[in-house]
Amino acid sequence: MSSGGKLKVLLVLGSIRDGRQGLRVAKFMKRKLEERNFDVKFFDPVEMKFPLITQPVHFYGPERKGAPAILAENEKFVKEADAYVIVSAEYNHNVPPALTNLLDAFPCSAYSYKPSGLVCYSMGPFGGMRAAMALRAITGELGCLSVSNIFGIPTVQNAFDEEGNPQNDHMESGAKKMLDQLEWMATAMKNHREKVGVPS
Repeated sequence: MSSGGKLKVLLVLGSIRDGRQGLRVAKFMKRKLEERNFDVKFFDPVEMKFPLITQPVHFYGPERKGAPAILAENEKFVKEADAYVIVSAEYNHNVPPALTNLLDAFPCSAYSYKPSGLVCYSMGPFGGMRAAMALRAITGELGCLSVSNIFGIPTVQNAFDEEGNPQNDHMESGAKKMLDQLEWMATAMKNHREKVGVPS
């Protein structure tokens, strides 16, 4: 555990489609994070009624004057997080637009020098791996590089019930591998930020 107590994790769900499977995945991941004593904040663009962003929050100046409340109020959770867990579907072999719309609403500086973990899913056999590869580049440019292990979920429609309870052993083992890496990296990076700060 880090020197500053509980690690804060921002859990981001990227799908807004009707009948989305991602909410089941996110419920499962939220429980797994809480079992590790993480302080979890959950961003669901449907529940948040997150709008299509025409200007990111940092375009409103350092005082965020005139910024929509949904951006100004939620930026602090992005900044305060010690790590990010991104739950993504795969649409047309790519990342859902609702996910990039949400991530790009906040500046890179809010994400930087912290790790991320990728949880990708699809209804087919490949577990959203093409979306995961796109997210590797996105998280790298945001400054929250993803840990090497990706939790990929094939045939997601058979993997969880509506409450996010896993229906096979791969869900538990797959989540554990990724979260073991994420917890180690988040702890190390938080301790180093507190000790030496971040590059200017």
